[in-house]
Amino acid sequence: MKKTEIVGYKRANLGKKDAKALREQAMVPCVLYGNGEQIHFSAHMYLFRDLLFTPNVYEVTLNIEGETRLGTLQDIQYHPVSDIILHADFLEITPDKLIKIDVPVRFIGTAVGVTKGGKLVQKINRIKVQGVASSIPDFVDVPVGDLDLGKSVKVGSLKVEGFTILNNASLPIATVEIPRALRGTLK
Repeated sequence: MKKTEIVGYKRANLGKKDAKALREQAMVPCVLYGNGEQIHFSAHMYLFRDLLFTPNVYEVTLNIEGETRLGTLQDIQYHPVSDIILHADFLEITPDKLIKIDVPVRFIGTAVGVTKGGKLVQKINRIKVQGVASSIPDFVDVPVGDLDLGKSVKVGSLKVEGFTILNNASLPIATVEIPRALRGTLK
């Protein structure tokens, strides 16, 4: 996982009125949970740009008034009209604790079916994995070099070490579709 840092400040008051006042100051109300206690804090909205506008998975160093904790962004809520961040949830990471997280997919190689005129169609962007934080990769590599026209690669065919894939094994990750112009010539 890639790493980033967010500096936050503990929240003394909890509730709608105080959360709204924080948002007016361009702050995001946040909570860190997962290790027995919950820590409520707030952080500047601009610190979230690295986490949100990328497909990557980040291990976040949360510096809350000098106390550092490791976490990962678990959930984020947006305003339905203005897309302002309303709230963020972080899951605390400890070295021996198993975490579940969605990791982006990266294709390796060029499909044989694409060179014959087919089109590689990505069915899913992320794969849900479980493991300790140190073993979770930046990407799940999916080899597509052997895919011919009309064939697909499924989750069950992936070989991984150090973590477990939680998606259904029969779920297709990518398929090489046969274009309409080639359908009549393949019979």
